[in-house]
Amino acid sequence: MSELLRRYGPTLTGAFVLLTAFWLLMLVILPNVTLFEASFRPYLPVTEVGGPKDFYSFGNYMKFFANSTDTDIFGFNLPVPIHVKIFFGTIYFSTLVTFITFVIAYPLAFYLAKVVTPKSLPTLFLLLFVPMWVSEVLRSFAWWLILAYKGPLNAVLQGVGILDAPVRWISGYRAIIIGLVYTYVLFMVFPIYNAIQSLDTNQIEAAQDLGSPWWRTHWRVILPHAKPGIASGSVIVFMLAAGSLLVPALLGSPTSLWFTQTIQQWMLEAQDWNTGAAYAFLFLILCTCFVSLVMWLFKVQLTDIAK
Repeated sequence: MSELLRRYGPTLTGAFVLLTAFWLLMLVILPNVTLFEASFRPYLPVTEVGGPKDFYSFGNYMKFFANSTDTDIFGFNLPVPIHVKIFFGTIYFSTLVTFITFVIAYPLAFYLAKVVTPKSLPTLFLLLFVPMWVSEVLRSFAWWLILAYKGPLNAVLQGVGILDAPVRWISGYRAIIIGLVYTYVLFMVFPIYNAIQSLDTNQIEAAQDLGSPWWRTHWRVILPHAKPGIASGSVIVFMLAAGSLLVPALLGSPTSLWFTQTIQQWMLEAQDWNTGAAYAFLFLILCTCFVSLVMWLFKVQLTDIAK
C-alpha cells in the first residue's frame, strides 16, 4: 500500500482500492454468498417461498448420492450414485488432460526458453497466440468437424494407411480430451516457460560438461527449477478443464457427461437453482480438496504456485 501511495498518490490509490473492493464485493462475494445460502433451501414455487416448507437443510447436497447405477470397479459390479460417477469421471479425465498438456508443453517451453534465438521468439509467440484470437465456441466446432466420422482426420489417417476403417472419435471421452488439451495447453506452456527462462544456462552447460546425459540434466537440473511453473500450470489447466462446459457440450456424447453439464441441467433445464448451487459448491469443494491432496503428495507449496 505504501508503494502505491508513493507511486500514484492518495487519489489514484484510493480509486484503485475502491474499484478493487467493488469488483470483489459485487461480482465475486455477494453472488457466491447468495448462491451458497440458496443451496441449503428447497426448490419451491414462488408462492411457497418463505412459508413453512422453506427451511434450511442438506437435502440439495444429498441428491448427489441418489439414483445409483451398477458400475464395474476393479472387476466388481457395485452400485454407485450416477452423479458421483460423473464427478469422478470428470476428475479422472481432467487429470489426464493435465498430464497430456504437460507432456506437450514442457518440451515446447524448454525450446522457447533455451533453444530459440531472441530474434525468432516474438514470431513464435505470435503463432502460438493466433488460435487464441478465435472464440472457444468456434474452435470447438472446428474440432467437431475435424473429428467427425467422415471428417478430414479419418480421411488423412486412412489415406496414409494408419487406419483401415474410420474411427468414431466423437464417442466416449476421446474428443473431449483432444478439445480440452488444445484449448488449455498454452496455460501450461507459459508458466513453465517463465520458470525455465529464469534458469541460468551455465547450470545446464555445467551438467553437460560433467557428462550428464540429456535426460538426467532435465531430471536433476531443469525440472526441479521449473517446479513452480509446472505446479502453477497444472492447477490452472486442471481447474479449467474440470470447470469447462463448452468443450464437453460440443464434443461430448451421451456416454461422456461432464459434471458441469449436470450443474447446467439442474439450473437451466430443471430450473432448480437451489440444487444447482449445491452441486456447484460441492464441485468447488471437492476439486479444491483433490488439488490440495495432489499438492501434498508432490510436496508443492502455495508459494510455489504463486511464484
